Formats: sequence, structure tokens, C-alpha cells
Amino acid sequence: MKILEEWSPRTRVGKMVSEGVIKDIDELLSLGVPIKEVEIIDVLLPNIEEELVCVNTVQKQTDAGEVSSLRVVVAVGDRNGHLGVAKGKGKTFRIAIRNAIKQAKLNIVKVARGCGSWQCGCGRGHSIPYKTSGSSGSVRVMIYPAPRGTGLVANETGRILLSLAGIEDVWVFSKGNTGNRMNYAYAVYKALANLSAKPIYTRGG
Repeated sequence: MKILEEWSPRTRVGKMVSEGVIKDIDELLSLGVPIKEVEIIDVLLPNIEEELVCVNTVQKQTDAGEVSSLRVVVAVGDRNGHLGVAKGKGKTFRIAIRNAIKQAKLNIVKVARGCGSWQCGCGRGHSIPYKTSGSSGSVRVMIYPAPRGTGLVANETGRILLSLAGIEDVWVFSKGNTGNRMNYAYAVYKALANLSAKPIYTRGG
């Protein structure tokens, strides 16, 4: 665990991480306390990766006229059971993506993995332990465990998030306006986050 030299923690959780009291991200997430400093994630998940999900132009009418800005959606993960998703806005792409990455790190959740497919039962964490679902806006997704070797049967947005979470084999079914990549990403994120809210039953031990 590498402590950032220039980091001066402002929260109790941040101080616990910087002092080495909390050394594991799963230990922190199990406490159920909000993460308010992005440096906490940088320390506990140094190998985290970032992926751009979508970019949109947002226009707002003001007294001075129409103002345009960018809205981006970013997903972050360590490909080992941790995932975060967030949107960010800014006048430039650099500002928008920086804001999105920061918030996505603060939104990190634990994603339970397992082998819940009755066709497999290998006992490895290549899939998910049971079916799960999530929704955002008009989009609803259902994710089912799949046997080893199936791959990620999902659209591009789903594959980005599932890969970052470290999942290799699932079937994803969706309803609603699935062309809205932001809502689709949030629906997948919520479905995966729901896995850790229930007991985990893994076939094969």
C-alpha cells in the first residue's frame, strides 16, 4: 500500500487509511461509511483503471444566452471485484472527465463474484453468484450467471463495466431506451452493486 506523500487527510476515514489502520478496500467498504476523499481510493486501489463510457453536449439557457458544456460518463475498476461509475460536467473535455473520474472513484462498490450457473458449478469467481437487476431512467437490465467460456453477452457499455469489475461470463438482458448509454451504465452499476447486499451462494464450494 503506497501512501501519497502530498496527501493531508481531512476526514477520519482518510486519517485511518493514511495511518495504516485501514489497509484493505473491502474492510473499508464493509464499514458502510461514505468515502469523501479520492486519495483514499488512490491508496487502497493503486491499480484502478478508467474507461470513458460516453460524451454528450449539454446546453443550458441563461440570461446571457445559451451556454454549452460537456457531460461525460466514466467507469473505474480494478478488474478484481470493484467498480465505480459517475458523470461529470465541464466547459472542456479535460475538466469534465477529471470531475467524472474523481466522483466515480468515490462511488466504488464491491461486486460479488462467483459461479451461479447450474450449467457450470466450477466454484470459481468468473461470473456472478445469482441473477441481479438494476434500473436507471427507462432502462432496466437483468444480469444472469453464465457457464465458464460464455464471455460477456452484453452491449459495449455493459462489457466495459463488467470487465472493469472482473466479471468474465454473464448474460445481460435489457429493456427500455438502451441507446441512452448513461442510463444503461448506471443500471448495470446498480445491478452489480446489489450483489453485495445479499448472501453469496457459490456452487462447487
